[in-house]
Amino acid sequence: MTDTITSSAGISAPEPPAYDPSLTNADLAPLKDQKWGTYNIFAFWMSDVHSVGGYVTAGSLFALGLASWQVLAALLIGITIVYFLCNLVAKPSQLTGVPYPVICRSAFGVLGANVPAIIRGLIAVAWYGIQTFLASAALDVVLVKLFPGLAPYAVTADYGFLGLSLLGWGSYLALWVIQACVFWRGMDSIRKFIDFCGPAVYVVMFLLCGYLIAKAGWSAIDLNLGAVKYTGWDSVPVMLGAIALVVSYFSGPMLNFGDFSRYGKSFAAVKRGNLLGLPVNFLAFSLLVVVTASLTVPIYGELITDPVATVAKIDSTFAILLGALTFTIATIGINIVANFISPAFDFSNVSPQRISWRAGGMIAAVGSVLITPWNLYNNPDVIHYTLEVLGAFIGPLFGVLICDFYLVRKQKVIVDDLFTRSTTGAYYYTKGYHPAAIIATIIGAAIAVFPVLANSIYGMHTAAQYSWFIGCGIGFAVYYLLTGAKRAAVQP
Repeated sequence: MTDTITSSAGISAPEPPAYDPSLTNADLAPLKDQKWGTYNIFAFWMSDVHSVGGYVTAGSLFALGLASWQVLAALLIGITIVYFLCNLVAKPSQLTGVPYPVICRSAFGVLGANVPAIIRGLIAVAWYGIQTFLASAALDVVLVKLFPGLAPYAVTADYGFLGLSLLGWGSYLALWVIQACVFWRGMDSIRKFIDFCGPAVYVVMFLLCGYLIAKAGWSAIDLNLGAVKYTGWDSVPVMLGAIALVVSYFSGPMLNFGDFSRYGKSFAAVKRGNLLGLPVNFLAFSLLVVVTASLTVPIYGELITDPVATVAKIDSTFAILLGALTFTIATIGINIVANFISPAFDFSNVSPQRISWRAGGMIAAVGSVLITPWNLYNNPDVIHYTLEVLGAFIGPLFGVLICDFYLVRKQKVIVDDLFTRSTTGAYYYTKGYHPAAIIATIIGAAIAVFPVLANSIYGMHTAAQYSWFIGCGIGFAVYYLLTGAKRAAVQP
């Protein structure tokens, strides 16, 4: 009978028989029980979509100057691409029961996997801080609305420290502690939390939409949040840009989706959850967003794309509290699933014996404060030259991982070899690093990031929005070419 150990994430894993201690701990080892069903994956995507950021992003697509049917077509194409890509990246982790940084060892080497892990971890830390700040800013609005006496403390010039107001610090740290508490309780508590978050937002969204319809009438609904500027062939580049935006929005959680698919009880259950959570849920949520946003024009005389700002205008303290708390909780949900769990596994992978899953997550949490995300978010240039530069690496990392699993390994992974430094192991390569994966990532990222850095050059701005596709395609192709001998040696 195999002994089991409980990880800091609150999950059971088999006692590693002969795994190298420098490559494993209870959090990174293959799962003993994979229990998540279709609803759990569906709820994961609901938590990822149903946030203030998701609301604003969906609404912005309907204000691009396209006809509503063109926006819906772009949304459907973009989210369908995300659906198929998520299925591709989900399978290796669901099959082996290991998280994203560990499955990367098959392509990058048992030590080289730290390269994709650190890149993804750093991106998550930055966005974790920004999402927490956005949620806290929304909370500030509601607090001032409910308690007008707090208004002076929301002015950074009068009561501020390091670029954030006293009220802002209070809201930010309160949400920071709440998120840390949810995370600290482990993956089972996180699963229950996200199972609640997504549906809760739908309830509030339908109530808000119903309230606005009752005030403005059904005839006030308009699926075009602005004038239609593009018709005929002129609309094609804009539609392609909208498709790219949808894929880019999900590129982060899509890359490390293996951190969650590893819990799936079957690949079929994961695919069903992806279908419900992505094409079905995202389209339904987007329609609800545009209907709600369009109704703010006749009622309040302006287009409001922030749901918390819309709720704050309702003359009901209960409605304000319910709506604000729901959207705040939803944003906490997306932050935990998209930007907390990823660095927890990623940083733990760097030094498994010194950094547990919980410790990795807290490193990310502390880092998110140290970067003062409110200053980062308030400086578009800094965001552009940090987050987008790092984001350009996501495409090549995705391309290398998919190429390795499906074309080089033929969907076969030797799990035990993911945890050994033995030179006879399948994934040790050259001193633990696989040159082909590193080279493919560097070439893919360098080419993908060029238009991002050079967007002031004519035409580069257009190319920059496709950086994920460029990086993914080049990373995939270069890795495929460099591993020709390995592919020939692997029997289909």
